[in-house]
Amino acid sequence: MPHAEPRRCDSGTFPDAYEDLLNLWKSRCETEDREGHLEDLVIRLEKVTRRLEKVPPETQEAAVQARSPPSPPRAVGEAVGMSVAGYRDVVAGPVQRYLELSRKIGGDVAAHGDLVEEAFRIQLQFLQTASSRPAPSSQSEHVSLLAPTSTQIQRIQEFREKHRGSAFFNHLSAVSESIPALGWVAVSPAPAPYVKEMNDAGQFYTNRVLKDWKEKDKTHVEWCRAWVQTLTDLQQFVRQHHTTGLVWAKGGTVPPAPPMGVPPPPPPSMPMGDVASLAIGDDRSALFAQINQGEGITRSLKKVTSEMQTHKNPSLRTGPAPFKATVVNEVGTGLPGKTVPPANAPIDKPPVFTRDGKKWLVEYQKGNRDLLVENAEMNNVVYVYRCQDSTLVIKGKVNSVVMDSCRKSSVVFDSLVSSIEFVNCQSVQMQVLGKVPTISIDKTDGCQMYLSPESLDVEFISSKSSEMNVMVPKGNGDYSEYPIPEQFKTTIGKKGLSTTAVDSLG
Repeated sequence: MPHAEPRRCDSGTFPDAYEDLLNLWKSRCETEDREGHLEDLVIRLEKVTRRLEKVPPETQEAAVQARSPPSPPRAVGEAVGMSVAGYRDVVAGPVQRYLELSRKIGGDVAAHGDLVEEAFRIQLQFLQTASSRPAPSSQSEHVSLLAPTSTQIQRIQEFREKHRGSAFFNHLSAVSESIPALGWVAVSPAPAPYVKEMNDAGQFYTNRVLKDWKEKDKTHVEWCRAWVQTLTDLQQFVRQHHTTGLVWAKGGTVPPAPPMGVPPPPPPSMPMGDVASLAIGDDRSALFAQINQGEGITRSLKKVTSEMQTHKNPSLRTGPAPFKATVVNEVGTGLPGKTVPPANAPIDKPPVFTRDGKKWLVEYQKGNRDLLVENAEMNNVVYVYRCQDSTLVIKGKVNSVVMDSCRKSSVVFDSLVSSIEFVNCQSVQMQVLGKVPTISIDKTDGCQMYLSPESLDVEFISSKSSEMNVMVPKGNGDYSEYPIPEQFKTTIGKKGLSTTAVDSLG
């Protein structure tokens, strides 16, 4: 079907006006006497301008569309293919720029950049998989497909933790804090804002890099810009191709599962003679035969020599090394836990009260009753470590609060998104003025918890703790005190074990 001819106006069509302007410039360029034709040139330009101004905008769009063929609509499969192509553009553009600058800086930054490059390569493979098959039918299958990306993000963050003494620690932290942006593939229905949030999470450390290096080496400034641009382009890519979540192919075939490895060999079978000896009647006879050996029963025992006797060798009295527990970090891997001193141990370090990105650090405070956290945000975490005889007030709603190895200290807060935790504490108190979903108590002796009317549906999780009391508000402004059980009675029933709380020793 032919395209409609652009609507005409009094002075001709829109393309005709452009042709007159083009002819004007051609004749003007061929003229040798420029000064003699200057006045004529100005008059002709004004005429063409007036003609162009008379042409309405819709006529201009029609003229442009008349000269360019219409583009066919894209199919769903083509849109998914465009997603992979768009991600390749991100990798070939700002990601490559970031990698070039990382290698130019060298050292830990270059090694960290190699891990980041691998993470983007893994995600590209994942997007190629999503473009060739429908969405997984089970949660376990979905998790297995996302596992390589999650593992690589974990490696990037572990690299930072293992290089805390690095001269480029801020560089490593800027990437480690924001690399979870690659987890957008598991976010729905708005993954693009999540990418921006992760980009903002690393801004604290990129600002540090800029502050330390802007007067020393501009390469580090360009490095910060390249990394921020990488996540900015990633956000734009997600908004364009995966607005409400990861898009899977509507059709296609599910690729076959990778071949399983060779199963381990079965355990060696028991000799038939041993099987026969387990028959009914033979087991007792074999037992009595061993007992009736008399003095021969001790032949198989080894003699204890003087070198093996502990009363003659004091060095043998030393027991095995104490067990060091492992803690589970944010990504779910067990790392060697740090040695935590008891809460009543003397404080030999200077007090700390600072904000590190999303974390508020309150450490080694002693006798300070005026600690105040204000202007906090919902994604902030307050960590209180080894404080004695101190009081902390938190204004605003934060994500969570952790009191670790504190003694005779208290915390007052408005509301929490997730929970408050007490770990290795002695004689601590808390008061919530708003809402708190969960209170966790672990290895703590003495914990007084004052609740608000909005927090009566709170959940308590306790382990290895004692002297835990909950203060529930009354209507008259007073509180009712309820202890959390410390002792339990367990019985065996038809369905297994049954455990109930024991109120008292009597």
